[in-house]
Amino acid sequence: MDPYRAAMSYADDPDLLARLYEAFRATPLHALLGLEFVPDVEVPTSHTDQGTRPDAVVSMPVRPEAYGSTGNLHGGAVATLIDVAAATAAARSAGFDPGRNALVTADLHVRYLKRPHGDVVHARARVLHAGRSLVVVECRVVDREDRLIAAADFSSMLVDFRAPLAGGTSGPGHPEM
Repeated sequence: MDPYRAAMSYADDPDLLARLYEAFRATPLHALLGLEFVPDVEVPTSHTDQGTRPDAVVSMPVRPEAYGSTGNLHGGAVATLIDVAAATAAARSAGFDPGRNALVTADLHVRYLKRPHGDVVHARARVLHAGRSLVVVECRVVDREDRLIAAADFSSMLVDFRAPLAGGTSGPGHPEM
């Protein structure tokens, strides 16, 4: 049996999860923004939304690499943080099979609410619906004081795997959401 096709979930396959993290950290934009997965065991109970633990949490430091020309956190950096957290939650709940199919963002709507306090923000994503081909996720971005900075609706589609664009890497050796 092909080990890349055996697992239907990152949560079920620690080796696949390790490869995901490796590919994630090798993505230049993720490195530039300092994006990091927050392990499930490190999500405090106080960081639950409506009494439900998020399906994925990703952190981003508030630093000059993520600022816009006004010296504030850039909306595109926040949208990237949301996209990564929501896609991670979607991948964990869908019939995602790296190398056989891919999750692609179908829609992302972000509402920017306020500037963050502190030196880090967290995107907490929760799956609202996981169908055969469409996954809908809600994502909230909070600062260190647990103040709501942005809220988003995200949907992704599960599609057949396609070769990456020139220069890109993906497939069984390089899992991607």
